[in-house]
Amino acid sequence: MNRTTLSLLAAATALAAVTGFAAFSAPEGAGETGTGTGTEAKAPARLPVERSSLLCPAPSPSDLAETQYTSFTPAGTGGGDAKAGAADLIPTDTTLADRDGGKDNKKGADDGDGTAGQKPKESKPVLSLKEPGKPGTAEVSTAEAPALVGSADGRLAPGWTAQQTTKITAGNGRGLLGVSCTAPDTSFWFPGASTSEERQDYVHLTNPDDTAAVADIELYGKDGALKSDVGEGITVPARSSVPVLLSTLTADHVENVTLHVTTRTGRVGAVVQATDENAGSDWLAASADPSGSAVLPGIPADATSVRLVVFAPGEDDADLKVRLASPTGSITPAGHENLHVKAGMTTAVDLKDVTKGEAGSLLLSPAQGRGTPVAAALRVVRGKGASQEVAYIPATGQVGERATVADNRAKGSVLSLTAPGASAKVKVTASAGSEGGEPVVKTYTVKAGTTLAVKPPVPGGLKGSYALTIEPQSGGPVHASRALELPEDGIPMFTVQTLPDDGGTVSVPEAEQDLSVLDD
Repeated sequence: MNRTTLSLLAAATALAAVTGFAAFSAPEGAGETGTGTGTEAKAPARLPVERSSLLCPAPSPSDLAETQYTSFTPAGTGGGDAKAGAADLIPTDTTLADRDGGKDNKKGADDGDGTAGQKPKESKPVLSLKEPGKPGTAEVSTAEAPALVGSADGRLAPGWTAQQTTKITAGNGRGLLGVSCTAPDTSFWFPGASTSEERQDYVHLTNPDDTAAVADIELYGKDGALKSDVGEGITVPARSSVPVLLSTLTADHVENVTLHVTTRTGRVGAVVQATDENAGSDWLAASADPSGSAVLPGIPADATSVRLVVFAPGEDDADLKVRLASPTGSITPAGHENLHVKAGMTTAVDLKDVTKGEAGSLLLSPAQGRGTPVAAALRVVRGKGASQEVAYIPATGQVGERATVADNRAKGSVLSLTAPGASAKVKVTASAGSEGGEPVVKTYTVKAGTTLAVKPPVPGGLKGSYALTIEPQSGGPVHASRALELPEDGIPMFTVQTLPDDGGTVSVPEAEQDLSVLDD
């Protein structure tokens, strides 16, 4: 038998092993759409994910910062062994292997963590979730609190979410800063950032992996790209977080900037800590991927100033229709019926007190045709004068199958549900409390083109904080956000988190053996 024949047999054996495993491990009958003849295409089955990753930025350098972490996985069928699973948030100076007892980890001398072959520093998790359906919490009160790397597997992986909420009562950065810990990725868009003298905006880049990541940062103003010689090739060492002050990347002081973070190698989590010397501070999360339409849900009823920031990343200009989805229907903000966004440029529009005392959501759609993809975000201010407080609402994807937000309180939570197209029915589940309480379920109907802002259900006998899980039941797409309001000394401190689909399930196509690809 010659070498060519042996190679073909080896390839056939390997392919059979791979395709055989795929065929036999797929769920029986999952996604079947045919008549049983064996020749029809079958829709992919949706199965629970078996592993999730989240990254939380370093909370604040302020000595007055008080931070609460909340970790939660919705109750239900999880991936893998129904009784197994872990969900830990660990400081970035360790590896996730430490959760399993500090397994040996061979490391290169250039990974920022010691010499080759040295064992990584061991550290206990800041927060470990024990079971689905009940939040876990942890608190820190130190300016040295690190960024966290998180991993969940087994039954705790599907829909796992973590919230980081920091309250700073005075000084630089005063405000309520809330952020949903993010999944690592390779590209992020942040309309609404700034390099102006009144702002101090840091983008926090967190690397969860055992090798360094290399990131590029681009800034775009109203006239296009801002000149920068230091925004390229930023190294984020393994299992570490790097804050980058945006104003150090360019000599231009620009009030409204779009920030684009990409990675050349590796992946990172990215979020912007925006501090305004007049209006406090909050986290600016990434906008949904650029699209021809955008929904920005949950503008508070008492907003005193709303600024829309839009960026068109392609080579074509974007012409958009602007609507406000109010509690009673969609209306056009006076004087802002249409918006023209030049390609590669950031456009900002001050909508002032656009909600006029009623909660609402902003809807962007193409003026004609399919439209040009855009990224968008809102800068929202409550209060006046020295009592102003700021928060940000990026464009967000629809809830999809399910979305979850952690760290809700007995008082101060407001849930906004928006149906930009057809009416929708939505089930909202309030989980058990972190220290006690029974789950509560309530169903809401959201009329077409409206925003429904409600005080969400509260668990019976609540002790501690709780999570909200949103599941559309029928009708059109739903977009959602949660505002958390914690006033302090007359300042209406608040933060807003959007609720896109939690990615708790994934499509798994059914595969079959097909050795015909080996035929000459």
